Amino acid sequence: MTVRRTLAVAAALAFTAFAFPAAAFQCPADMADIDAALASGASLSEADLARVRELRAEGEELHAAGNHQASVDALHEAKRILGLE
Repeated sequence: MTVRRTLAVAAALAFTAFAFPAAAFQCPADMADIDAALASGASLSEADLARVRELRAEGEELHAAGNHQASVDALHEAKRILGLE
């Protein structure tokens, strides 16, 4: 293996190692943002409110299961509905 190729593989592995924990730490912050918006009485239709609550619960379940990217995706969709994104 060439030095250049070894460095490329090492860089890819380093990026992967740092990307997953970053997503894991983002989940609780996103859940807190959603909870705060809901507690402040966000003005949403019943359908949107139900969808936000569903996405919030899904995000928490995915986070607990270790599927952090899917959790972040669900939580960001909830934040988008709330107008936080």
